[in-house]
Amino acid sequence: MLPLGIYEKALPVAVDWHERLELARSVGFDFVELSCDESPHRQARMDWSGADRGQLRDAIAKSGVPLLTMCLSAHRSLALGSANERTRRDGLDLLRKAIAFSVDLGIRIIQIAGYYDYYGTVDEGAQRRYQDALAEALAWASEAGVMLGVETMEGEDVVDSIRGAMELVGHLNSPWFQIYPDIGNIAAQGYDLPDELRRGHGHIIGIHVKDSRPGEPRRVPFGEGVVPFAAAFRTLAELNYSGPILIEMWNDNRPDSMDLIAAARRWVVDKMVEGGLIDVATL
Repeated sequence: MLPLGIYEKALPVAVDWHERLELARSVGFDFVELSCDESPHRQARMDWSGADRGQLRDAIAKSGVPLLTMCLSAHRSLALGSANERTRRDGLDLLRKAIAFSVDLGIRIIQIAGYYDYYGTVDEGAQRRYQDALAEALAWASEAGVMLGVETMEGEDVVDSIRGAMELVGHLNSPWFQIYPDIGNIAAQGYDLPDELRRGHGHIIGIHVKDSRPGEPRRVPFGEGVVPFAAAFRTLAELNYSGPILIEMWNDNRPDSMDLIAAARRWVVDKMVEGGLIDVATL
């Protein structure tokens, strides 16, 4: 079966890493995606000491659940396409630390948000600055053997489609830079999801799975949005996709968060079976 993971923010907060990984394993997940978002405490992880990193490596070894991927959404505020040079440098500095952190923890893929300048006023140079920043970071990532994958985002002045992401892949022209699409974002933007997935054939290194509605790209319960899951998984099966799939949820430390992620896993696996991406005999 394809590696199926869960986003860190779906899991209980008030536990240590060993317990968090054990909880993910207890409901059948193969890996956890670590978050490096705009919050200071999550960004501070990138500056952890060797001892702190060693404790997390021990938790991974004891639980048998790796941190396979990292969602680096902190670039919403530390925009790589910002006209402010200090903001861009701070964003690149964080990305360089994230690459080094990934090497130490065995993280293989860093998902890069496709926002040029989320909070700023996007000018005609924003896309070029974003591309230039990624080219600089790509040199560090390739030296470290860590993949960078651009995430398709929602909104305007962003990489909002696999078609647009492929233009970026072609521009950077490196095996270390590929696409980590979010199928919920693509559907919320009104694109034909199977057609978009076909455009990324051979360049998709991970899939974010969530439901969505136009103008509502997050926190839509599975089955209540517009994402054609079975069709998407059928297309991935046609493309012989065999990489990681990540269920993206935000449970805000709810007391029933484990029940919610277990139910989400069952729902998504059923759609994967319906689409022929996995065989029921492998479950």
